[in-house]
Order: sequence, then structure tokens, then C-alpha cells
Amino acid sequence: MPIKYVPYYPETIEGQAILNNVTRTQRVLRYRDNNKVHDHIRRGMPYYELEKIERVGNNSENMLIRGECISACAYLKDKGIKVDLVYIDPPFASGADYAKKIYLRRNPKLAEKIAKTEEELDIEEFRIFEEKMYGDIWNKEDYLNWMYENLMAIKSVMSEIGSIYVHLDWHIGHYVKVLMDEVFGEDNFRNEIVWCYTGPSRQTNDFPDKHDVIYRYSRSESYIFNFEKIKIPYVKLNTGKTRGIFKGEATLSEEGKIPEDWWSDITPVARLHATELLNYQTQKPEALLERIIKASSNESMIVADFFGGSGVTAKVANDLNRKFIHVDVGINSIQTTRDRLIAAGAEFDIYDIKDGVSLFRNPIQTMDKLKSLIKGLNAEPTLDSFWIGAINDSKIGLVPVYVPNLLDNGTKVLDIPMINSIINGAIPDLPDSVKKVIIYYVDIENEKDLNKFINDYNKTDMQIELRDLKEILDEAVINDEVDYELKKINNRFEIEFKSFISDRLIQNIDAYNQKKLLNSSISNLFNESIEGDGENGDVTKNKKPFKPIEISESGLELIELISLDCSNFSGVWKSDIELKIDKNGFIILNGKKTKELWNGKIISDKKPLRMKVRNIAGDESIIIF
Repeated sequence: MPIKYVPYYPETIEGQAILNNVTRTQRVLRYRDNNKVHDHIRRGMPYYELEKIERVGNNSENMLIRGECISACAYLKDKGIKVDLVYIDPPFASGADYAKKIYLRRNPKLAEKIAKTEEELDIEEFRIFEEKMYGDIWNKEDYLNWMYENLMAIKSVMSEIGSIYVHLDWHIGHYVKVLMDEVFGEDNFRNEIVWCYTGPSRQTNDFPDKHDVIYRYSRSESYIFNFEKIKIPYVKLNTGKTRGIFKGEATLSEEGKIPEDWWSDITPVARLHATELLNYQTQKPEALLERIIKASSNESMIVADFFGGSGVTAKVANDLNRKFIHVDVGINSIQTTRDRLIAAGAEFDIYDIKDGVSLFRNPIQTMDKLKSLIKGLNAEPTLDSFWIGAINDSKIGLVPVYVPNLLDNGTKVLDIPMINSIINGAIPDLPDSVKKVIIYYVDIENEKDLNKFINDYNKTDMQIELRDLKEILDEAVINDEVDYELKKINNRFEIEFKSFISDRLIQNIDAYNQKKLLNSSISNLFNESIEGDGENGDVTKNKKPFKPIEISESGLELIELISLDCSNFSGVWKSDIELKIDKNGFIILNGKKTKELWNGKIISDKKPLRMKVRNIAGDESIIIF
């Protein structure tokens, strides 16, 4: 359970309405379950303990928080931390799955061979597979409920001169604009910024979609807008005339203009120079955040991103001498941002919200694993999407199973509004033959009151069994196996890695290989069927056969990062020395890139007390010496 609930609003005077503008929201949108959302808001934001897991440098004001937006906001509000600028790039409700490309590193033995023979690295030898990071799959009503709570939480921690930029696209942006009018007030709407870009498109029946929208609101009538810091230089053409566009032979003038609300001069990450690319699918360019941060904050102010992704907001804020708060539920986001900030020389602390959920790499992957951890669970195509599946009980038949959406804070606490929606919304749609359902929860408000409510209001013969999800969540995280040798050589400590075994990665790679082999076989069969059918006896050439990804006996190509803590046996991690292997096989030592290939070792001047090993998918294992 949460330690307590932190109110969204200041303490109210007796008799004063808490939700001062909720009525209009309910009338305009009328989306399902919004009464439940308002019950959550009346109750407050769940406050959980934060555990500091790592300190980088000496500055404790900058924070990376693994957890949800609402829980992070509860912590900030409880500690009296006010945010001056918020940029968020939340899911777009696009219905798309986002996958991360995972590169196997070069085996140190192969790297040693390449170094000896001075061979060039062959880009074609890179072995890549993909793994799902998160699914941006929401129905509109759930998304709006979720977004409303997040916006309310964010508003509660913004300073009076604060601003918020919400980055969306055509899928859901116009609906969120209505929510933002309600949360921040129509009078505090400042801009609808259209970020335009060009590039290849597969659309042929419609105009290609080539823009995002960014809604800018202020917290109050007093806000920061540094127009002089974001001016675009005019261009002086050969004719002596000036224009605010770049073309022809020209030089930049000292004067400039404020950018309009359509930005076509900022290039998407996919077309940027490779130095900014981080293999993060939803990554945004630094130039975009630079303009936003310069416009709406000053040095030493706090800039926050509650859906932090690749960490561009934190990185640019640090570059511009702002303080930063980065929040995300995914471990890959925290790791990507951590490494990015270390390379930029930033100082920060990393926290983990202890909300009782032992996440795998991210909520979506955790929920996928739960399907295999719940004994007897099978997909049931006849059930509504509310149910994750069903168990076939030999005595009573089909037993539907509900698991809370680990991405949605509003579903984690099982309370009377949630049970009420299950009894009156989900259960009536089940077949008459169903005699029992299982409801998993992460937290439960009051089990005695809930059971009484079920007895009083469940008018069916269906049994409702409540189960604690944490009992099986703990099984979702299993450490990799690391075999190494630690020895002291000339007053220095050397760790040589012998082998690295990751059952999770091996299973994922095997599944990837099987899928690709199947697709390759189908493709080859199709090509064979049309051989010789072309004009003049042309023969269709088969595609190059798929070569399965194979792991070496040592498995060292599955290692991405090694960090040594020479200061602490336990508690907050201090990385005294760390070695990261990039996708080309080169070493990044303490954030600095080198042209050395990894040799399977790490050397420290100090005696290591514990070691952290991260695999290429982001799982971390800690070894105590």
C-alpha cells in the first residue's frame, strides 16, 4: 500500500469545492469511467517510498526516477519541489508497438583477432534482433482517463510561473487539447506548435502525415517567455534584402525573428548526424528541446520530463545549466539517460519508486511474462480485452483472469470504484457458463470492505476471487549467470570474464530466429512458385537466406556495460569505474569514447567491492565480491 495519499490541491477551506472545474470536463467528454478518475483525484496521489540506488557526482538536485508520473509527482509535492518547466512526450495512443533494436557486441576473442590482423570492422557482420519496448495500444476512453490524472498530477507540482509543453500527433492530440483546457484553463493556452518535417512516406491514398503538435500552456497569467533567446537569424541575400528563410548565397544578420508556431527548421532524429542517435525509437532531437527550454525557463530553474524516454530533456537542460528531473517506467529509459548524462558530465541521483511492483524491463514486457507465470493461463478469444486470459478449471470450467495494467497507475490499487466497474461493467458481458473470475491486484485499499461490497452488490452467482499480483511479480526478474576471475596484478585489480549466460536473451533470440526462419521459408516458397514466369523467361532471384543469430560458447557478446563500485558493499551505488561496449565493439570508458576493442577484461586501481553487469537488453546483475 502507499505510505499515504498526497492531495492534488492545497488544503481547502471547509465547504469549498475541491474539484473546481470537473463538471464541465464530464459534460464535454463523457468518457467511460471518468467518475472513477475523479474518485482517485479526491483520494489524492499515492505516495510511495523512493529508494536512492545510485549517485553520479556530488549534485543531489538532479534526479532520474524510475516509476510512474503520478507517483513521482506525489513525491515532489510532498517534498515541496516545484517544477518551472515541463515537457512531456507521452504515448500518442497510436496503436503501434515500439521495438528496440538490440545489437550483439563483438566477442572479445574476435575483437582480439581483428586487432591483430588490423582487419576493418564489417558492418554486415553486426547481429541484430528486436525486442518490444512498449505497446502504445489504448482505447480512447482509457487513454483520456489516464492522461487526465497525469495532467492533474503535473499541474500540482508546477510553480506559479511554470509552463508545460505536451508533444502529441493527430491520433489523440485534439482530445488532449480539451483536457488541457480543463486542467490548466482556456485562458492559459499559449500556443499550438506544429513541428513540420519531411522524408519518405508509404502513404499513397492520402497526404502523408508529416507533423507533430505541441500544446503549450502556462500555470498562470505570469510565465516566462524569453523571446530574445530563441530568435532565428535573418538571412541577408545578395540583393541586400533580408528574409527569414535560408536560401541562396547569403550571410546571417545580427538581427532575427521569433519563430512562428510552425517549426520547419528542426530536423528529426532519424535524419540527424549519428552522434545524436541512441537507438531509441521515440527519440526527439536536442534542437527541439533547446528551443523550448531556452524559451520557457532560466538558468538554475527545474525542468522536468515525466515520460523521459531517451533523456533528451534532461541532457539539454543540463547543457543549458538547468536542473532536471527525468521520470520513466522503463529500465531502458533510465539506463539510456544515465549513460547519456554521464557522457555529458552531468551529476545526478537515480531513484526507484518502491510501489510493490518488481518490473522486468518495462510494464509491457512484465505483463507479457506474467502470462507465462500465471499457471494454466491461456488466451481466450471469446473474452473481452478486459481479461488477460482464462484458466480452464476441470471442475467449474472457464475462469477469466484480470491483471491490472502496470502502465496505468489508476488500476494498481484495487478499491471500491474498481470493483464496482468490474461487477457492473465487465462481469455482465461474460458467458452465463462462467462461475468464477480471478482479480489480481498490486495494492488493495481495504480487503474487508471490498469483500463486503462484493457480497452486497454482486447479484450474480459468480465467485470473485482476489489475488495479490506481487506474489508472482517477484518471479519475473531472474539474474544472469556471470563467470569471472578476479586477480591482483602489480597493485591493480583485473577482472577477466570467462562466460556470460542469459536465459532470457537466449529465449528471445531463439524466438526471433524461429520467426525469421519461418518468414524466410514462406518467402522462398513464394519466389520458387513464380520462377520463370517473367517475360522472356526471366527468373525471379530468391532473397539471401536468413542466417540465424548464434551465441558463442562464452556468450560475452551479450554484455553491454560493467560497473565497479569500490566504495560500498551495499546501499547507493557509486560507479568508481565503468566500461561500456558500444554496438561496434569499441570501449566507452567512464563516459569517454575510445577506439579500443573490448578484450573481455576490466581493470581498477581500487579493490572492487561489488560489480554490476548489464546485458544488451538492459537487465542488470549485481555481484558482491
